Amino acid sequence: MPNAPHLDDIDPFAPTRRAITEPDPVHAALRAAGPLVQVNAPAGGPAWIVTDEALARVVLADRRIAKDPAFAPPGWDRHTAGLEQTAAEQPSLTTLDGPEHADLRRAHAPLLNAKRIREQSDRIHAIARTLLTELAADGTNVDLMAGFTTRYPLTVLLDLLGIPLDHVDQAADACRQMFSAEPGERGRAIAALSELAASGLGDGSQGLAAELRDRAPVGTTRDQLQYHLFALIFAGQLTTDAALGILIARTLVDGPHRSRVDEGETGELVRETLRLYPPAPFSLWRFTTTEIALAGTCLPARAPVLVDIQGINTDPARSPGPDLAFGAGPHFCIGAQLAQLELRAVTTVLRTDFPDARLAVPFTELQQISIGGLQGSRLTTLPVTLRG
Repeated sequence: MPNAPHLDDIDPFAPTRRAITEPDPVHAALRAAGPLVQVNAPAGGPAWIVTDEALARVVLADRRIAKDPAFAPPGWDRHTAGLEQTAAEQPSLTTLDGPEHADLRRAHAPLLNAKRIREQSDRIHAIARTLLTELAADGTNVDLMAGFTTRYPLTVLLDLLGIPLDHVDQAADACRQMFSAEPGERGRAIAALSELAASGLGDGSQGLAAELRDRAPVGTTRDQLQYHLFALIFAGQLTTDAALGILIARTLVDGPHRSRVDEGETGELVRETLRLYPPAPFSLWRFTTTEIALAGTCLPARAPVLVDIQGINTDPARSPGPDLAFGAGPHFCIGAQLAQLELRAVTTVLRTDFPDARLAVPFTELQQISIGGLQGSRLTTLPVTLRG
């Protein structure tokens, strides 16, 4: 059985910096090499990247390919690889598989389904309006990447979970700590966010945190529940933060907008932005639990596998249809409805409440940066004139 091509001269995990209009050559190179490509993993040894959409959807639904870091290659350093604890150590939506994952997902799903999120639309629009109005009062030009893209999703999340909003700054600091290179900082950040989440679990608390507590599978400990809430806060902030800058830049690229807001047009702009600039360019790590064959290549047990979401989404030959911005299969992003509403709300508020808003620099001068690993790109700065 032939092996997948091994690309020694390409590092898909390296930090990058490029203009917003500059395509990422790595994804095109991976795609050109074949449907399954072998690369060098950051934590050592080989890894395999899926670049074909049909194969990706098979991989994302294959029960022989697990999310549980317990199946990672022996000797992989958890920090270098960016792995959570194993499912046995810390069960979560992103580490559990099979029936246990399905049980936990059933507890989360009713809280974040389309109907429940639509019911929050007015509140989420109001949060976007309040934060942008406060920024507009501080000056003519503001850098929305300096705080807004972090504070807005955190404010929405804490509000929905029933956590007092005076914790937003604390949550923002903890989210930033998650990327520190200092030993122990990531653990302290997780502990800080988990403890913050506990404030939504008190007697008489009303919000999604208390609802999740009441819906959690039998046997869920308080520490586990707090970790589930940490995951919702951190993942919800990280992905929406990355998407917001790009979306706002694309919203304002043509200058002031004084025409009537079209909901269909707004929704399409959000979907297209997420397709072209997915907040997660790759899936999280998955690992084969047994020897399997993919695209004519035999992968050993405990082989690390990724899906190239951005490369697949931006393939010029791709047929129209649902993309992989939120994944696919049993681990499809539980917060997809919330993320899309948050993004639509910002676009709508900018066009209705700030009709003179425009970029303060040419669109082509905006820069996007990635810290490497599996992290997506975010704009370095986003200077915007909110009032004329």
